[in-house]
Amino acid sequence: MTAPAFSIPARLQDTVRRWAPDAGQAWLDALPELASAYLARWELTLERVCEPGGQISLVLLVRRADGSPAALKLGYPDPEGEQEHTALAHWDGHGAVRVYACAPEDRAMLLERAQGEVSLRSLPENKAMLEALGTLRRLWVAPPEAHPFTTVPDYVGGLREVLTRRRTLPAAAELRPLVDEALDVSATLLQDSVSREEALLLHGDYHHGNVLAADRSPWLAIDPKPLVGERAYDLAWLAQDRLETLAGSPGPEAAARRRIQRLASDAAVDPERLRGWTLFRTVEAGLWSLDVGDTRHASLFLEFAAML
Repeated sequence: MTAPAFSIPARLQDTVRRWAPDAGQAWLDALPELASAYLARWELTLERVCEPGGQISLVLLVRRADGSPAALKLGYPDPEGEQEHTALAHWDGHGAVRVYACAPEDRAMLLERAQGEVSLRSLPENKAMLEALGTLRRLWVAPPEAHPFTTVPDYVGGLREVLTRRRTLPAAAELRPLVDEALDVSATLLQDSVSREEALLLHGDYHHGNVLAADRSPWLAIDPKPLVGERAYDLAWLAQDRLETLAGSPGPEAAARRRIQRLASDAAVDPERLRGWTLFRTVEAGLWSLDVGDTRHASLFLEFAAML
């Protein structure tokens, strides 16, 4: 089988090698042959590689046998994306891109093509937040019966264990009061988590860059890391979007608090639960960034967390 001629985006290579040096390189080496196999299996014609593409996935813009556009996504086998295809199938195009075909064993999906160059980041912040919330509301639905998705309490329990370990990193010495607050807040939130009947299917990684313009709908979500739980947890990742813009604005602390209040009001969630989940998710992301050597993003995350 002849592998297609294309270059793997630099961002994908850098991320995968940083996250998993040995296994990641092996996966990257196998990507051309894997892509070739699925182009043939699903009778696809390659147009081009989506650049810069995803951080842990290769996205190829393709044409199906009938000439219609689509996107072939080959994802790195990261546990958080294991049920992406299941969530997209459950949403069935309501607020998210559709799945035309999937092969979960290879993290391969043939997806509805959106306009990858046009995300909500192209809009002014206030308009982007309004559009983002409108799309997110469409995703907040009851999960299927006997669903395979991880719950927020189970997932956060694992994150808390890792955060406790990362708290001892030498680079985190001055951050320990902030980390301790994040751990305390998350423990309180978990003690008072929503009932099973109230839990909804969440996107899990919802931010402006994961909402793209599309032909079928003005905006569609991509790249979920699905969980089942309360809306405030999902909204928390949106609350920390565009941190560079926020950090450079006049009075960033007040702007951060206003953002939390506005999102909580618009989404009808408890502002204290949203603040708490935002604090936890942002601190966890900051310590993760420190651990993998991404000091620029670590600084942004932790500065924002301190504002809360």
